[in-house]
Amino acid sequence: MTMAQRVVLVAVTLCVAEVSGQVGQREPRIGYLVPGGGQQGTVSRILVGGQSLRGAKDVYVSGQGVHASVVHYYRPLRNLEPEQREELARRMRAAIAKRWAELAEQGRVDPTPPWRELGGRLPGRAKAAKKDDSSEEEVVKLPDHPLLDNLEDKSLRELLHVRRELLNLRKRQPNAQIAESVLVEVAIDADAAPGDRELRLGTRTGLTNPMVFQVGTLPECREQEPNEPNTYGFLPEEPPAALPILVNGQILPGDIDRFRFRAQSGQQLVIEAHARRLIPFLADAVPGWFQATLALYDAEGNQVAFADDYRFDPDPILFYEIPKAGEYELEIRDSIYRGREDFVYRLSVAERPFITSMFPLGSNTGTSRYAAIDGWNLATKRLLLDAEPDDDGVRQKAFGRGKRTSNPVTYAVDELQARTETEDNNTAADAQRITLPQILNGRIAQPGDVDTFQFKAKAGDEIVAEVVARRLNSPLDSLLRLNDSTGNVLAWNDDCEHKDGFLHTDMGLITHHADSYLRAKLPADGSYYVQLTDTQGHGGAAYGYRLRVGPPQPDFALRVTPSSINVPAGRAAPICVYVLRKDEFAGEIELALVDAPRGFTLDGARVPAGKDRIRLTLTAPQTRLSAPVSLKLVGRARIGGKVLTRPAMPAENMMQAFLYRHLTPSQELMVAVLGRNGQPVELDGDDPVRIPAGGTAQVRIKAARSSGLQKIELELKDPPAGISLQNVTAIPGGLTFQLLADGALVPVGFADNLIVEAFTEVAREDKDQKKAKQVRRVSLGVLPAIPFEIVRK
Repeated sequence: MTMAQRVVLVAVTLCVAEVSGQVGQREPRIGYLVPGGGQQGTVSRILVGGQSLRGAKDVYVSGQGVHASVVHYYRPLRNLEPEQREELARRMRAAIAKRWAELAEQGRVDPTPPWRELGGRLPGRAKAAKKDDSSEEEVVKLPDHPLLDNLEDKSLRELLHVRRELLNLRKRQPNAQIAESVLVEVAIDADAAPGDRELRLGTRTGLTNPMVFQVGTLPECREQEPNEPNTYGFLPEEPPAALPILVNGQILPGDIDRFRFRAQSGQQLVIEAHARRLIPFLADAVPGWFQATLALYDAEGNQVAFADDYRFDPDPILFYEIPKAGEYELEIRDSIYRGREDFVYRLSVAERPFITSMFPLGSNTGTSRYAAIDGWNLATKRLLLDAEPDDDGVRQKAFGRGKRTSNPVTYAVDELQARTETEDNNTAADAQRITLPQILNGRIAQPGDVDTFQFKAKAGDEIVAEVVARRLNSPLDSLLRLNDSTGNVLAWNDDCEHKDGFLHTDMGLITHHADSYLRAKLPADGSYYVQLTDTQGHGGAAYGYRLRVGPPQPDFALRVTPSSINVPAGRAAPICVYVLRKDEFAGEIELALVDAPRGFTLDGARVPAGKDRIRLTLTAPQTRLSAPVSLKLVGRARIGGKVLTRPAMPAENMMQAFLYRHLTPSQELMVAVLGRNGQPVELDGDDPVRIPAGGTAQVRIKAARSSGLQKIELELKDPPAGISLQNVTAIPGGLTFQLLADGALVPVGFADNLIVEAFTEVAREDKDQKKAKQVRRVSLGVLPAIPFEIVRK
């Protein structure tokens, strides 16, 4: 087989300005959205904070019914010039005086503003800059910043917030990751489906990463800073909010937000914060997310409820039945009093349905069934679980409509037949007898409960026992034991997680993978027992599980990163596919695009046997596309005489707290095909390239034009240990290079893909010719992935 994969390298004959303009460019990234969502049937403006957002011109939101457009881009504001500070103070004094006079006319404040309490003496007049030959004053232009938009129309509270934020810039530690911002207008159709969407910006350098944008059903408002306790007490109080309400806000440095609302006796309120759900992981903050806490106070200032999480979810939820009609105050803050622009929250207060437990946690494929549910404000005690055949084995379901929509619950749909656990089965003597294979729908009904199941097997049989609970949002922290008939423990497991170094590949948003898994070969004919309990001794109606017991069922799941791909027309972009192998499946997997637009190809689209990760490339069509496209990628493997096809879930490889990384799921794999193409080249040789252990293999690149190729450097991008590239040589019609394998580091039979990146050096001209030319190294992109295999000499 030959590699006739066609790719494009930027021609080195491009003018210096075209190439050097790309030097040092970063991928555009979104760090936060504020507010993080909007209500059905509304039009609002949101601020998108991030990095390398200059030139943002388009907004893409997943799903139907949400339309958005870019309004304005704001450069980072490092500090104010002295004359800008004077001008801002002057204009704010005038605006504050005007707002205060309006309140005085309403009888809400004294006629004379308390300037000392308002933040000290604000200068009455800016020092005017004068022109060279004129006595006219030069207008001082304020910086372009979202807080300064429509300054004269802001409320008194908003003006005080502007003063605190902008006149204290010197005290802030800058964060380049969220320093830029883009104002976006979002229109949400009245019938747009509620729930989580993904928002991306389209910039001149490509697509950003996705960020969660929520479509809600409740009336929404934005927090009005300053709203910390014991701050600006001389200001007239804002009227308490009417319920239901959803408040959008941020916790800034030193910030505590409080809101008042009026409630009626007997109301069963569900108070829910979304913070980590909006931004799952922060790379430069411990514990790796905004850890919100909620506290509720009555009219006398007594704390009546508090929450800093909901079970294992860091986002807190308060459930509170109002004992007495009146005003209540709700507080939200960070648990350790941190704050910054990306500490964004959406806080709902409503008497709405909320499901706290469901049983069973799944159904058989093709057999829809009702599950029993319990919780707050539920009009029914059962929920119909859809189990129609689909690729998705884990699904979500809510009930109700509009403001009366419940939280979604998660459940599993499996082909293997299931039965219900029956009590009393705490001991081997009372064990529930089962035949294999089997899925058990059960729950640890009370603290200390132990569920025991008995089955018969033959010597040499391989048995797998797997708990699915935490992945279905059950609080169960399972512990599994496999015992023989005499009570000897043959195998046990508490938590089963898959890691690649510091990367958690199978946990998504979960940071504690509490589901158990064990596999064992049985030593003799006879009876065996599987025992399941909660490792912390907890239990209750919510502690449900699905337990699979039976012979191994080899299978696999796939993740692909990143979920936003930017690639110039005709060129290749590197991507990574992670394989979650199940029940020790170790076979090869062929990767493919499904219904992709013409011109897209995958290079190196085979996962060798036993590998859990493969880097490959996606090559774009030869012409630029006017809009990003959504691609679908699948993997196919032959298991047990059948070809299984599994989708690759798009994901982002996100860092948590400087160290750990997680593959967080995305809704779409979006690809932007950018810019102009360049010189066509071809990789010519065997597929895969066979490198002798301890030896070399030559690879040839054929190019349509030889001009400038001698200036190209090739470099391996994150190669496997022991593989190197050497002897890059320009030849008539192309380039050659050698791949070297260190026999001491890479064994015979090892197979993988190599990503080769091309570089050239560009000299930036000095117009005044006073300085030496600056030479910079510029990336020209990557070649298609090169599959290789280590062979004997």
